Parts: sequence; structure tokens; C-alpha cells
Amino acid sequence: MKRKTKLILFSLGVFIILISAVLVGFKLMQPKFNDFSGIKFPSPPAREPIQNVNTDILYKEKEWTTNFTHDGAIIKAADWYYVFSTDYMVGAPPTPGIQIRKSKDLIHWEFVGRVFDHVSTEGLEWTKGNTFWAPAVIEMNNKFYLYYSVSEVGKRNSYIGMATSASIEGPWEDKGVVFKSQEGDNYTVNAIDPDVIFDKQGQPWMVYGSYFGGIFISKIDKNTGKLENPADEGTLIAQRKNMSFGIEGPEIMYNPVTDYYYLTVSYEWLEDTYNVRTARSKSITGPYLDYNEKDMVDSTDESFNTGTKLVGSYAFDNDNGWQGPGHNGLLEADGEYFLIHNARAVEDIYWSHLHVRKIVWTEDGWPVVSPERFAGETEQKISEENIIGNWEHILLPRYDDSLQASKQIQLLKNGRIKDDEKSSWKLTGENLLKLSIYNPDAAPDSYSTYNLKVIPAWDWENWNGTLVFTGMDQHGTVLWGKKQLVK
Repeated sequence: MKRKTKLILFSLGVFIILISAVLVGFKLMQPKFNDFSGIKFPSPPAREPIQNVNTDILYKEKEWTTNFTHDGAIIKAADWYYVFSTDYMVGAPPTPGIQIRKSKDLIHWEFVGRVFDHVSTEGLEWTKGNTFWAPAVIEMNNKFYLYYSVSEVGKRNSYIGMATSASIEGPWEDKGVVFKSQEGDNYTVNAIDPDVIFDKQGQPWMVYGSYFGGIFISKIDKNTGKLENPADEGTLIAQRKNMSFGIEGPEIMYNPVTDYYYLTVSYEWLEDTYNVRTARSKSITGPYLDYNEKDMVDSTDESFNTGTKLVGSYAFDNDNGWQGPGHNGLLEADGEYFLIHNARAVEDIYWSHLHVRKIVWTEDGWPVVSPERFAGETEQKISEENIIGNWEHILLPRYDDSLQASKQIQLLKNGRIKDDEKSSWKLTGENLLKLSIYNPDAAPDSYSTYNLKVIPAWDWENWNGTLVFTGMDQHGTVLWGKKQLVK
């Protein structure tokens, strides 16, 4: 072979190698859209995706797991988590007695049984109601106290009773009335939906009520478990304009880090627009103010806009979604916080499930919850490479309680957002994401700036691990997001 030909072939070979190296290097320099390096995802909650509606289990209580849970109250006793809930099922009248479920991990639930076999004679005669609503349970004086409601639908003929037990699974002894209300009495409150909370001095209080008059709080006698003043309905802490504006299911938790009490309530109608809102106070008796410093006692036309919405009806891609998430319970366990609530499958809104969601805290001390149900995830350090990719996001506006469907957004490298030159993103901490979205509809040169927590989660809609974010903008409007994997 001539020397010139060899030189040409050698040069061509070198050129090909260089081009290949450049292409490989360029490819390596490109961000991976699904780079989850360094992230530990939760394990699958089950071998296969769980059906939201499963008629095969309708009369098989031992297979109910999270099905038919409504108005759940949660407590940790020894190594178990227990949820007590309203008598509820689909297709037939429910068996009275307050349902009990338990779990070791807040993920896998088993049906335990019921507290009672029937409503007490006193509760039945006072209300004409033959089922139990909205229980609450606490541990005090080395035993367990269960508070329950009996009510006549659509009226203030309501009754809160109490039972005690040495064991969380019973047997329970009914101790009679705690407080009761009736049409035409001298009270304002409706005696339903009790929750009992200890303040930071260890004093127990009962918060209760509904859209009949609002939400009240009253001091509990620590020796008896009943009201310190049985004739006093307590202090009004939340109220809306009138009975056309639903409010019920109150719970309160205290966070010693922020030194605030957080009130949660459910707004609107339980089968569709139900949603959970929160406000906070330095005093357990209020006033409770939301993110925008609106008082939760509001009888004006603006009462639709009070409360910072934490959970509302939603649908991510590849799923019909959930309606009426509400009547929440709150749990603090070993420094971690959780919010539970019932939610109805859009495929059949009478199928109500228990949802457990991890609470994370914003830098300014507000609780927000994961957009995905809990599967064992923990907060972890997130890198910029983890963020780059396709996301779905759902806004939870305070003024619109209808089902919110997810929208698409693509986060690119260097803090850019696809097809949106004015919006941007930035990691500002180990798992803190700042998302600035240009919003000219609000005002010229206006931005919605969301401060978000990013955490690993289980994607219940697509059945894989992923990243989610949750947080608020400068007006206290919550934004949820989920990283969408490219198949």
C-alpha cells in the first residue's frame, strides 16, 4: 500500500475516533431525564397495583384493608398504628360499632373488628341515629379513651359519648355522654366530630362541631375524660358564613419546633368538593389564622377563601383520580408527622379509602403533605440532576374545590423551563426547590414563586418509585408535583 494511501486511512481513522469521542463526551455531558442517582425509593406497597373499586371484597371484612374507611382517627399504641372510623360500607347498611384497623408501617392495613355491636340506648333515644360517626381516641391515665358521635342526619340532634378500655383493641366500656345538642336548645354547636388534643402543658381539650354553628374547643377534665364544665360548649375557633358553606371534622396538633397549634378542618361536601384546610395559633383556643392571616372565624362572603388548603380532589395522569379527600386525622410519631383522610374513587364515589400522607414542613413553619400516599419514604438530599426531566403538577386553589387535573412541565438544565423563557427553577437547599412561574394573568411581570420540598415517593398511578414535590407560593396556594418517567 502506498504511503499516501496509508496516511489518508490513518487520518480517517483518527477522525472517526475523535468524532466518536466527541459524541460520547457530548452524550455524557447531557443531563439524564431520569437520573435518580443517590435516591433511595420506597418499596412497592403491594405486588400488584391495588384496585380502587373491587366488588369481590364487598362482604369480606378481613379483606377490606383501606376500603370503606371514613372519618378516620389515628393513634400509635406500642408498635402498632390504629385507625378508628365511622360505620361505612357500600351496597348495604353498615354494621354499627366503629371500625378498627391496624398497621405496623402505615402502609399495610388489616381489619381488626368493631368497638360496639350497637348504639347505646341513651344515644339512640336522643338522636334517633343507629350508627356511629367520627370517633377519636387517646391514651390517658394508663388506659384508652374513645370519643364517638351519634347524630340525626341534617339536624343538631347530636350526641358525643365516651368509652374506655385497658387495651386499644378492647373490650370497651361505654361511659355515657360527654356533650349533646338538640334543635332549639341554648347552644350554638352541633355535638359531632370530636377530637381530643393535649396542649403543651399536658392539659386535654376537645375540639368538635360542624357547619351547624361552627367549630368549638372545650377543656377536658383529665381525671374523668369528660368536659371540665359539662354545660359550657366552649370557645368558637372556626366558622363560615352559613350552613351552605360546609365546615366539619376538626383536628388539632402541636409542633414543639414551631411552637404553633395547627387546626385542620374539612370544607364543602364529602362526595365531591371535600377538602382539608389548616390554620395556626400560638394558643390552643385561638385565634387560628391561615397563611394569609385570615381568621378562621369568618361569617362574611369571603369565608370560602379562609384556610390554607392542604388536600383537594385531584387526578394525575394514568388514573381517574380521587374526589372528596377530607375528614382528616393527624399523627405525630417519633418526630414524624402524618395526615390521614378518606378519599373517594372517581370510578365509584361510594368507595371510600383510607389515605395516609407524609407531612413535611416549609421553612416558615407550615405543614404541607405529599401528593402521593405514604409508602415508607424519607426526606433525602436531592441533586440538580435528579430534578431535570418531565413533571406533572397540580395546583390546589383555595377558591376552586373541584377536581384538579395535572398539567405538564419540563425542567431543563441550568434552571430553565421548556417553552417558558421567563420561568425558572433552582435548588436552594438539600431538598428545597424554588420554582418561579411567570404569571402575566395576575399582573404584568407577575410571578408565582413556589418554595417546595422534594422527596422520594411511590407513584401509585404508574406503580414505580419517583420524586414528588409539595409546597406553597407567596399567597399560600399549594402546588403538588410528580416526576414523570419516560418509558
